[in-house]
Amino acid sequence: MANVNIKFNNKDYLLSCDDGQEESLKKLTEFLDNKYTELKGKLGNIGENKLLLITTIQLIDDYFDLKKRVSSQKRNLDNLSKKFLELKSLAIKYKDNKDKEMEELNNEIESFKKTIDENNSLYESMLDRTTKSLEKIIENTGPTSKIQ
Repeated sequence: MANVNIKFNNKDYLLSCDDGQEESLKKLTEFLDNKYTELKGKLGNIGENKLLLITTIQLIDDYFDLKKRVSSQKRNLDNLSKKFLELKSLAIKYKDNKDKEMEELNNEIESFKKTIDENNSLYESMLDRTTKSLEKIIENTGPTSKIQ
C-alpha cells in the first residue's frame, strides 16, 4: 500500500491506495475538490457536510446520466450490429444466388459450345459427302460434249 498526501478544501489529508494508483488518486481528489469549490462558490458557505452531500449527489447524478447514455449507446450499437449481420446475410445470399446464376449460365454456354461443335461436325460431314457425291457425278458424266 502506498500513502499519498492530498489537499481537499484547503486541508491536507494522508490517504492510502494500492501501489501504482497514487497519480489516479491525486487526479480524482483534484476533480472532487474542483467540483466542491465550484459548488461552494455558487451556494456560499452552507456548511462542509451539506456541501459534501450536494457535491456527492451531483457527481452521482452525472454518473447515472453517463451510465444511461452508455446503455443507450450500447443498445444503438447492438441494433447496428444486428442490422450489419442482416446485411451481411443478405449480401452472402445475394452472392450465392449470383454464383448459382453464373454456374447455370456457364453450363448453358458449355451446352451451346457442344451444340455448335456437333453442328460443325455435321456440317463438315455433309460438305464432305456432298463433295464426294459431286466428284462421282462429274466422274461418271465425263466429257459429254464432243467437238466436231
